[in-house]
Amino acid sequence: MAEFIKIYPDNPNPKAIQKVVDVLKRGGLVIYPTDTVYGLGCDITNIKALERIARIKGVKLEKSNFSFICKDLSNLSDYVKQIDTSTFKILKRALPGAYTFILPGSKNLPNPFKKRKTVGIRVPNNSIILSLVEVLGNPIVSTSIRDDDDILEYTTDPELILEKWENLVDIVIDGGYGGNEASTIIDLSENEPIIVREGKGDVSIL
Repeated sequence: MAEFIKIYPDNPNPKAIQKVVDVLKRGGLVIYPTDTVYGLGCDITNIKALERIARIKGVKLEKSNFSFICKDLSNLSDYVKQIDTSTFKILKRALPGAYTFILPGSKNLPNPFKKRKTVGIRVPNNSIILSLVEVLGNPIVSTSIRDDDDILEYTTDPELILEKWENLVDIVIDGGYGGNEASTIIDLSENEPIIVREGKGDVSIL
């Protein structure tokens, strides 16, 4: 049974953040708010946790499209090949924000992702998830939690999320109602930016 923890985005409680981080470090799965929809994630360094998420999502870990949530752009050099100035300027303009940027992956990617040519990077404008990543000390691998409902693609109510996921994850964070519009995905791995999916993030930043 998942633990349900209330954390206020205006001023995330350090003790509550630490409690969630301790669970992440032990290989736990956590559902948390972002600046778009609620996400499911784990510590990027924990292979067993990564495999659990892949099983839940019904995908092979090596072929998954999970994104990496970073605290800021300082983590980028760990996972991304050197990028040019124009790409960096776009990232600086857009982040933190409701975007997933696809960037060329480096040789330092964690083992399951070694064969990837690209990686999706998120720096959401949400103090709860950014606090988690900061205290954890490395990125969180993330995927949005989609709904089976034909009308609503994403569940926004944390209590309904708990009902659905309580036997699959270790913690559900109640950070208030989430959004129901996913992030804008922009591919910056080639010469010209390509909008893969237009979501909440404004594409005029390009």
